[in-house]
This record gives sequence, structure tokens and C-alpha cells, in this order.
Amino acid sequence: MSHNAHSKNCILSAQCTLADTAKCNARCPSFIAVHGANMNGGRVGAANIPADYKGITLANSPARVGQEAAYKLAEPYVKTFMRQFGDAAENKRIKSLYLYSESPGTGKTTMAAALTHEYIVRHYIGSIQRNGQPLERPAYFCDVNAWQTLFLGFNRAHVPPATAEPLAAEYYAIEHRTKVAPFAVLDDIGVRSASEAFRADLHSVINHRVANGLPTVYTSNVMLADLAQVFDARLADRIREQCVEIRFVGESKRGLRKTA
Repeated sequence: MSHNAHSKNCILSAQCTLADTAKCNARCPSFIAVHGANMNGGRVGAANIPADYKGITLANSPARVGQEAAYKLAEPYVKTFMRQFGDAAENKRIKSLYLYSESPGTGKTTMAAALTHEYIVRHYIGSIQRNGQPLERPAYFCDVNAWQTLFLGFNRAHVPPATAEPLAAEYYAIEHRTKVAPFAVLDDIGVRSASEAFRADLHSVINHRVANGLPTVYTSNVMLADLAQVFDARLADRIREQCVEIRFVGESKRGLRKTA
């Protein structure tokens, strides 16, 4: 494999001075730290980003086409990630984003995955530059529908313990990871009816993140102003706090690979 071919597999390449040199290979310690030795681990693997969005950044995102205005807003947002590694006097709070479109499949999840990769890059490089140890899971991607499916799986009547216990364990592990990650995505909120119990858990995650100033990217087909009609006013208010809405235009492109 040529050096150039390998750099295309590494989300660090755009920021790395060793990209496309003889040291740019699968044995690179930073490549392994971010992608794992088998390209399915490391910080990216720990982030739980869906496989369909592997390697996507803002620069190479196929969803840029037709969503130029959204990407013009996202690019300066990524620059704010480095606030965490600036001077102590600098305001280190990073805003949250609410990615909205009326139609599904317009590229919201693609951008959310790209932003997760971008955060991992800035966190890893910023930590190394300041002689720190990068976190093993600096970012986490939570598919809210999949998380709710786990909840329903162990809360149905007559579910045998052998089935319910692993589902419950995974459900609460996802809750914890989403709650504490320095950067998190809550993908596809507000599209399915939610029980009071599940809504309470979602409240808990969002409230913790807002209270602790942890940036979150939400994607939804419900306008931020209308979110109280799906959940309740308190949850909607918590999401709006320190949150910027980015609207996606057009109709679904979900038939095209990696544009969901």
C-alpha cells in the first residue's frame, strides 16, 4: 500500500505532518491509537459511529452537495473544539448543535458522524500537544432509536432473564457513555413515541450534559421550536440552552450511499 493510500484511511491525515511520508503506515502509533490495529478499534471504535460513516470528515463528506449553507456553519464550529486546549483564561465552553430537516435522509447523520470524527482528531492532537493523555473515549455516538429498542427489549412482559439482562446491561452502558463523553451525538431524537420511563432516562442524559457544559449534537426531523410537542417543555428548554440550530434542505437522498 502506498503512503498516500494509507493516509486516506486515517482521519488524522489532514492535520498530520507525517501524512504521505514513509512513516505514514499501519504501524503508526497515532493511527493505532485512533483507529486500532485492525482499523476497527481505537478512539473511533470506542465512539460507536455507525460503519456506514467510516472515515467521513467535513472535508470529504458526500452530504456536502446541496447542503452548502449547513457546512459553512459547521466548519467554524469545528474550530471551537480547540478551546479546550487554549489558555486558561479562554472561554472553553463549546456550543451544542441541533441538526434539523423536515425530510429524513438529507445528511444530518452524515454531518453528525463527521463532527464526531473531527472532535476525536482535535482531542487527540490537542492532548498530545499539551503533553496530556488522550481519553480512550473522547466522543460517543448514540443512535436514540437503537437505544430505545434496547429499552423495549428488556421491558416487555414475560421476557426471560437470560434475554433481558444482556439488553439491560448494554442499555445502561450506552446511557453512561452518552452522559459522560466530552462530546456526544444524540441521533434521531423525537421521531418515535417514548414512554415516561425512557423519556426520564433521556432527560437524565441531556440534563447532565447541559449542566456540565458538554457539547452535544442532536439530529431530528422535529424543529427545535416544536420539540416540546414531542417531549415536554422542560426537555426542550434544556436542549435549546447553549444550542445552535442548523437546517438541512431538500428531500431524502437516502438511496445514495452514506448520505442518510
